Amino acid sequence: MAEVAKTRVVVERLKGLTVAAKANSGHWTVIDTKASVGGNEGAPSPTELLLMSLGGCTAMDVLSILKKMDQPVEDFRIELEGERSPEHPKVYTRIRMICIVKGDVEPAKLERAIELSQERYCSVSAMLRQTVDIETSYRIEPADR
Repeated sequence: MAEVAKTRVVVERLKGLTVAAKANSGHWTVIDTKASVGGNEGAPSPTELLLMSLGGCTAMDVLSILKKMDQPVEDFRIELEGERSPEHPKVYTRIRMICIVKGDVEPAKLERAIELSQERYCSVSAMLRQTVDIETSYRIEPADR
């Protein structure tokens, strides 16, 4: 039987509702909220971090898949936009994600890399997909000559 993978995180209060979280990797991340509710507006909110996590996970997957496909990526970014319900707990109901790749990348290979990330490799996407409509698209920008 396979051993269960565990991730451990400690969250400590810094000031007001501003907290610092440390994962078993040893890295710290500050998490904050609006001053109007007790935060200090000095770091991303938990829901912003969720979008960042989705974008980061997808980016790592897509970039590594494109590398294996020998695609010449000069630059890469993902832009995400999340829509949240107006009532508490104000969960994300839709997330739009656009992968923007600069380089002579074949569209079919980029589409496949995004598909593989979303359907097989990205654990953040797999968790969110259970309750959120995640829309993906892409744009290829020409390579520098």
